[in-house]
Amino acid sequence: MRQNIQQHRVVVIGAGYTGATAAGRLARRLRGEDVSITLVNAEPDFVERVRMHQLAVGQTLRPRPFDEMFAGTGVELRLGQVTGIDVDRRTVTVTGAEGPSDLEYDTLVYALGSAWNTQGVPGTTEHAHEIAGRDGALRLRDRLAALAPGSPVTVVGGGLTGVEAATELAETRPDLDVSLIARAGLGDWLSPKGARHLHKVFSNLRITTHEHTTVTAVQADRVTTTEGDIPAAVTIWTTGFAVHPIARATTLETGETGRITVDATMRSLSHPDVYAIGDAALVTGPGDKPLRMSCASGVPTAWQAADAIAARLTATKLPTISARYFNQCISLGRKEGLIQYVTADDRSVNAALTGRLAALYKELVCKGAAWGVANPTMGLPVRRRRVTADRARVTATAA
Repeated sequence: MRQNIQQHRVVVIGAGYTGATAAGRLARRLRGEDVSITLVNAEPDFVERVRMHQLAVGQTLRPRPFDEMFAGTGVELRLGQVTGIDVDRRTVTVTGAEGPSDLEYDTLVYALGSAWNTQGVPGTTEHAHEIAGRDGALRLRDRLAALAPGSPVTVVGGGLTGVEAATELAETRPDLDVSLIARAGLGDWLSPKGARHLHKVFSNLRITTHEHTTVTAVQADRVTTTEGDIPAAVTIWTTGFAVHPIARATTLETGETGRITVDATMRSLSHPDVYAIGDAALVTGPGDKPLRMSCASGVPTAWQAADAIAARLTATKLPTISARYFNQCISLGRKEGLIQYVTADDRSVNAALTGRLAALYKELVCKGAAWGVANPTMGLPVRRRRVTADRARVTATAA
């Protein structure tokens, strides 16, 4: 008798910053004859999610097709929506142009990420716009382009996404009446220097701010709040993110918000052949606090998962990557920016960079994030290792 070692099947679902990074990094760590890597995504090109506010106001973004990004790596792109996962049978249902089909896997990397969170506020789904993805940003772009001068546009949400959306819009369309509604104070999480600069930019761009205000309903022409109605020909909803609901429909162990619980290597606590990364993973960071949903914290989880999978398949030392925060990079239009330096557990410190230099810093960070997806080992040479026989799927055939 002899053994025929078949390819270990790795399926990565979701090709955002984390999923695409994990697939590319795995392809550079393992030999193609030993491992097949399939990347499932609904679109054929990479979407720079951190630039959706730019797309929404009419700016043109550079196309980044996956067939160019993964040329020569061995990563196979499967176009379609993930419509089901059976973690007990180890299959993923993908619905594409020809209908649904099942993909079998030996290792699954779950990177479906997140979408906008309506917070259950009445009228949000029907009347508000989101910029958590490209489709939403493009719909908003068309709606904004049709607005007459003087039309009121209201951004709901005083976090990073809301601040970037409001300032980008006000700079690009000074003819519109832009306002922002924040449940707390504007920039209250920033250092005093950072908060002063944010308020200064909002004042210069003539953005009206409604602080300590809660939205209770959204209608076609206005937003209802605890302080009264605010006119809104367009409402942009940016009150945080909610993870893809599909994980909760499986037997995977998840936390209260639907994020998959993982160990330090991003491995599912309930299913060791599943790894969760990015927004989909409930990861404990410095200070025993869950990492917030962001590109900055998500990419290190992709590195960790890819390196851990490769190490386990090749019987080499299991690496660990410590995810921590360094700064919050905020664009305030194309001419202004704010870099707020933070502690490892994401608390603001006194140091902050502002102005045009900060805008350049943020632009370099955005470009660097996209470059990192195409260069997941950060340009460093790597060795593609063989998968050990006891880690692969082994079948016996006649001698």
